[in-house]
Amino acid sequence: SLVVANNHRRASASTNLSRKPSLQLVDTPDGLRDLGHLELMSRDLMDPAGGVVPFNRSMSTDSLSSISSIGNNFGHDYTVGQLEVTLEYEARPGPGPGVLHIALHQGKDLLEKEEGDFPGCFIRVTLVPEELNVGVTRVQRNAFTVMFDERFSIALDPSCLEENSLRFAAFGIDAEERNISAGLAELKLSDLDLSIRPFNAWLYLQDVNKAVDAVGEILLSLSYLPTAERLTVVVAKAKNLVWTNDKTTADPFVKVYLLQDGKKISKKKTSMKRDDTNPIFNEAMIFSVPAVVLQELSLRITVAEGTDDGRGENVGHVIIGPEASGMGITHWNQMLATLRKPVSMWHPLRRT
Repeated sequence: SLVVANNHRRASASTNLSRKPSLQLVDTPDGLRDLGHLELMSRDLMDPAGGVVPFNRSMSTDSLSSISSIGNNFGHDYTVGQLEVTLEYEARPGPGPGVLHIALHQGKDLLEKEEGDFPGCFIRVTLVPEELNVGVTRVQRNAFTVMFDERFSIALDPSCLEENSLRFAAFGIDAEERNISAGLAELKLSDLDLSIRPFNAWLYLQDVNKAVDAVGEILLSLSYLPTAERLTVVVAKAKNLVWTNDKTTADPFVKVYLLQDGKKISKKKTSMKRDDTNPIFNEAMIFSVPAVVLQELSLRITVAEGTDDGRGENVGHVIIGPEASGMGITHWNQMLATLRKPVSMWHPLRRT
């Protein structure tokens, strides 16, 4: 599988932001707010007063020693292709703004699972939340293997590295030259340590049109501390949970499984919240994981309803790891690219 590589490859061609693409883009939406974008939201871990929400630490620690590969049977429901990008921040002397350079290298399997025929595609890069257009690539005629080799630059104050995100949105162009929104990915700049080093990664574009089948969303934070060989999973909160069997009320809790070779080797769970479709947990799960086996593991996070027997009835789940799909592998890769620093992300929950 493709993992984050902290390399320094530069785009082979520089792109003028005013270049006109080969097809008209007049139908491209100016904003993508209505697409229900997927967020990297560490700010959601703050309380309303601006302070950091305290976490409840799991008391037990599980050790792991053996090495094997991960295999799971979960599909790629939300992924509509991959996009390789490099971000680099160039600080300027004095108090003025620096320059953020964004290089789009290549794409794979773009729009592969979309219905209909798209003879062309392009990528739009936007700075959010301002919805500032950073650049639009040339239209590519082969959406399955695309060499973009395009570079955009934008003046950006250092403080914006803590506040802004970049959105990469893929659009297909059908036979009638209409632009159809297909998938997107967002990178929260504060998660990337751009003031220290460039960031290079494969982004997994999410099919926002299919994510409506989710049974809720969950906000998770991941971090790995190499020196202590400690993997920390913070279950922050969930929202818009859909109960099983048309229930009108239920008591949710979250189970976190560490998987190896598709088998559950460790399990932790949060406390239960009473009758809440938008529960706040803020509980940290600590796993002892040697660095040599980190890439051989995955996490399964399941939201469940409390039952009389204590086992719980599963509402939905998400898989996170090097062989997961969509948001699962994107989150894992960003954790590896920013070791020691927590990275938080919303995940759609799929029916178990």
